[in-house]
Amino acid sequence: MSYNGRDFWSASVALTPSAQRYHSPLTVTSPYENSPLELTVFVSCFNESTSIISTLDTIIEAMKIINKRYEIIIVDDASTDGSYERLRAYIFEHPDINVVLRANKQNKGLSQNYLDAAFIGCGKYFCLIHGDNSEPVETLVDILRTVGEADIIIPYDITAISKSTWYEVISGAANNFINFMTGHRINDYSGLQIHLRYNVMRWHPGTSRAGFQTVLLCQLLDLGFTCKQVPCRSIIMRHSNASSAWRNLFSTMRAITDILLSRLASRISW
Repeated sequence: MSYNGRDFWSASVALTPSAQRYHSPLTVTSPYENSPLELTVFVSCFNESTSIISTLDTIIEAMKIINKRYEIIIVDDASTDGSYERLRAYIFEHPDINVVLRANKQNKGLSQNYLDAAFIGCGKYFCLIHGDNSEPVETLVDILRTVGEADIIIPYDITAISKSTWYEVISGAANNFINFMTGHRINDYSGLQIHLRYNVMRWHPGTSRAGFQTVLLCQLLDLGFTCKQVPCRSIIMRHSNASSAWRNLFSTMRAITDILLSRLASRISW
């Protein structure tokens, strides 16, 4: 069975008078339309004490320019470098900004925190920004101002910046292979994707999977959700050496395996 994006939720609804105190046909068939904010920004932090505050300043400055209603959900993943103390002081110095700070007692990993932040948030759309302040204000503005123009926003870098040969070869080959396997034409599966927050909660592929964003994106594209690819400049690359490139390759290969298994399972008649 094939779906067409938001039509996945199309249904006839009947409610008893008692149930109408808690539900409406709109909330049952249009789960995206009852959000008080336009955007939830999840900021991941693990031992980012030297950059986490500048990351928040960058996000706030970008949001002032695009003028959207938003919140920031920060998950400190059991940092040991004083990140939490700096964050706690920062949010009390900015009482006018919608910020939620959660400090994990144990390290849970990015995939788990990504899903948790989606459940904590209340924005219609949801995106991840790493706490290392890797994207300048101009880049965030280019990306975030497109919120609402499609179900999924997919940024990709068009700047001729210096990347390691390893990163170029490995990430490029992996991206091309995923496109070949899925039939999609996505320029970058690993950027700062923006999703409908409810979709992250509904279709997140799992809290222990590497390459979870790639798997999530492919699932949603297969379901017919619309996407817009946004060219951006000056995205600073995090992976700059052979070892990190290989780690990224293994993560991507795990994602590719998950996609293959999912596609095979969908074609098996039980």
